Amino acid sequence: MLVSDILKEKGHTIRTVPPTLTIGELSHRLRSEKVGAMIVSIDGRSLDGIISERDIVHGLADHGGRLDSIPVAELCTGAVHTCRPDDSVGKVARLMTVKRVRHVPVVKDDKLIGIVSIGDVLKHRLVEVQLEANVLRDVAIAVR
Repeated sequence: MLVSDILKEKGHTIRTVPPTLTIGELSHRLRSEKVGAMIVSIDGRSLDGIISERDIVHGLADHGGRLDSIPVAELCTGAVHTCRPDDSVGKVARLMTVKRVRHVPVVKDDKLIGIVSIGDVLKHRLVEVQLEANVLRDVAIAVR
């Protein structure tokens, strides 16, 4: 199974925020859109960073009560780990595990085309594992 299979099912919607948005405004957007991360983009198309709930928690520890007014640019991750639509779901799962990230933007020809979350990856990996188990069970039955 490939990342493109995930995007076919979930869609290519990309939620972006400008780097000047405050963390207070971001937290309201994350909640209202029911997502855990957003792409930071100057123009709504480029990949200038990513900001997640985890970044907000770290920011709270560092900035305390001032966090609400701090711009996203100060807390976002600038060096973003990305994947391609032709990457396997297993490869992206390993990337998320090794790099300890929960959201990976999908890039094709230097263009942002989607984002996958750890939930998306786990859901599709589970389908793969169930399919493999069924095939192995069928082979074992056929050998008898």
